[in-house]
Amino acid sequence: MSPYYDQSAYRTRFEWGPEGVRALAPHSDVVVIVDVLTFSTAVDVAVGQGATVFPYRWRDASAERFAREHDAALAVSRGATSPAHPFSLSPASLQGLAPGARLVLPSPNGATLSLLAAEAGAAVLAGSLRNAAATARAAAALGRRVTVIAAGERWPVSDTLRPSIEDLIGAGAVLSALDAPEPTLSPEAAIALAAFAAAAPRLRQHLDACASGRELRELGFGQDVAVAAELNASGSVPILRDGAYVRWSRYTREPGA
Repeated sequence: MSPYYDQSAYRTRFEWGPEGVRALAPHSDVVVIVDVLTFSTAVDVAVGQGATVFPYRWRDASAERFAREHDAALAVSRGATSPAHPFSLSPASLQGLAPGARLVLPSPNGATLSLLAAEAGAAVLAGSLRNAAATARAAAALGRRVTVIAAGERWPVSDTLRPSIEDLIGAGAVLSALDAPEPTLSPEAAIALAAFAAAAPRLRQHLDACASGRELRELGFGQDVAVAAELNASGSVPILRDGAYVRWSRYTREPGA
């Protein structure tokens, strides 16, 4: 890929989606995956409850096998919960997870980005509005070159990237909390930071009214939008270790409670 796209002249960077990960992760110490509605918010809620979360790329029969192989519960699609499968991609559904739970979270979006970034050798964190400040502290402790990736959504017909304002705002929240000196910010990162600053006074309203938020609310999952909009309500930082998100400890720089 052309060196024009890797933002390697800057220590603090921002990009979108899988191609953004492929371009920037090999030149980064830390990659923060931001998927506000809902992968990274769901991971934050689960890890904050003391769970271990296995990201998985596909929502098909292979996810069931993967969950069995890892002695983990499988999170199903929203609206598909049952007594056998009480947990879903809905962050609100994960607030009842017991400490020590093991959960497989299938997501062609956030999970795929997480695993792509890990393959490049970077430390991988799941960031959201809920844990933006905590994630920024962890990222700063883990390395100098920090890339924040907004996951975005997919257009239903073409399956191409749909940049989504909730992820732009969430990425900007992490970048804002990093408080990086202006000369170290790529122009892309500076714009994401500015988007968060503009949105912050009406954060919940923006999430409710954006396309993704309206979709969730009209499907009956407005509580997920409310959970996702809780700026810095969480102090947990999910870090990907050996294929699973666990809680990072700032004291040991290793996963821990």
